[in-house]
Amino acid sequence: MRFEELLSGAEVVRRAGPNAENGPVIRGVEYDSRRVGPGSLFLAMQGGTTDGNRYIGKAIEQGAAAVVTDSAAAFSEMEKRYPGVAVAEIPAGAGRRAMVAIAANFFGRPERRLKLSGVTGTNGKTTTAFLLDAMLNSANRKTVLVGTIENHVAGAVRPAPHTTPESRDLLELLREGAEAGATEAVMEVSSHALAQGRVCGLPYDVAVFTNLTQDHLDYHGTMEKYFAAKRALFDGELGAAPRVAVVNVDDRYGGELAVIAREAGADIYSYGLGAGEFRAEDARMGASGMGFRLVAPIGDAEIETRLTGRVNLYNLLAAAGAAYARGLSLEQIASGAAALACVPGRFQTVDAGQPFTVVVDYAHTDDALRNLTALAREFVDHPSTQQRRAGGPGVGGRGRVITLFGCGGGRDRAKRPKMGRAAGEGSDFVVLTSDNPRSEDPEAVMQDALPGLLATGTKFVAEADRARAIRLAVEEARPGDIVLLAGKGHEKEQVLRDRTIPFDDAEVAAAAIRAAMGVRA
Repeated sequence: MRFEELLSGAEVVRRAGPNAENGPVIRGVEYDSRRVGPGSLFLAMQGGTTDGNRYIGKAIEQGAAAVVTDSAAAFSEMEKRYPGVAVAEIPAGAGRRAMVAIAANFFGRPERRLKLSGVTGTNGKTTTAFLLDAMLNSANRKTVLVGTIENHVAGAVRPAPHTTPESRDLLELLREGAEAGATEAVMEVSSHALAQGRVCGLPYDVAVFTNLTQDHLDYHGTMEKYFAAKRALFDGELGAAPRVAVVNVDDRYGGELAVIAREAGADIYSYGLGAGEFRAEDARMGASGMGFRLVAPIGDAEIETRLTGRVNLYNLLAAAGAAYARGLSLEQIASGAAALACVPGRFQTVDAGQPFTVVVDYAHTDDALRNLTALAREFVDHPSTQQRRAGGPGVGGRGRVITLFGCGGGRDRAKRPKMGRAAGEGSDFVVLTSDNPRSEDPEAVMQDALPGLLATGTKFVAEADRARAIRLAVEEARPGDIVLLAGKGHEKEQVLRDRTIPFDDAEVAAAAIRAAMGVRA
């Protein structure tokens, strides 16, 4: 494809270099100079931590045939130093908008060949996206799933380095899916992606809002700015408003968002436990799953699922509303809900033969910790038959909730004491530890969480080494207790100041259980 064709839709200020009319033939589009090869277009833009314009020379050395820059100074320098390389300047701050247009042109506009559903919110994005994907699959629709844990391309599983990829990588995934016969794409859409314009101009058919609680204020600064980022998926700021907005009206931001989306031209499908067009009634919960009656605009349906807990009622309602918006019947919705076995790292149980329950969960906000501990409390207060047979509550008394948690380093410090309070209020015993301390001292991060935890009066221990902390939590457990390992969920690494090490909560917990029971691996 010619350089000129790729620039269609981008805000080009000026151009220079050879073949001024059409420009060179472009064989690849890259924003990372390390991936540039002969014939590539290199998009050099100012990012959050580095300036891609610093790597223009490296990209040209590696064979870049053209450069798009958001720096007037870099454009002028290229005219002087590299007159044989085509270059286009775009306005400062327009790099990611330009990337969407250029990548969409290069990959053949795959976003127009798929119906896009976007899920945003603080908690529940991953589970809701997995559920919607399963429901669409139950209707024999091939899908692309883009999210925090992994990406799916027409059934093939790929690693997911970011919740929402840069648009160049996203559009390549969508093209691969479309070429493999996919007709639908389900995406988690993060507030960072929305604020940075990574999904600018993508035509979302359905947009889902799960909830909004404090998170990412290290990036957004205030809850108002955090909400403004989420709102951009619904109000048409990044392009046309979605055809349908599926909104949690039990959330205090949901009602406001429903009004905004309606004014932008979207049809509104509301959901909630107490109100909404999609509601859950007669819920029956257990440790291994739950059932409820789905009340929908076109009738009722019995839902059976291996997910459980109040928070997953909301996730199921959100997915059901989105699936209905995409034309699925209640039978197909119910079938998809039943088909999903689990979501990795979301209330994922670890079973090594122990007489207590161990759960790994991604909960990393105070709201998510409250939901998680409340669900655990339901289980120890109302044990299943399996728990009672294991010597749990009902045999030796009420089981306890033991919660291990940490706060991420280099992230919103204001939420740390709130997480400490949430863990303490919902638990009988707490193990405070580290969770991806990054550039911060793990002990200092833990100190930030301590005031909230101390205020609850709950017994606790503090151990910065997460592996040792998990062992302490497991050794504390008695028959009938539930141990919650919160924060990392599906993650397979621990990010430290000077290195990143392999770390899987589920694997570490299984080893700790075997050691505590005197069983060799």
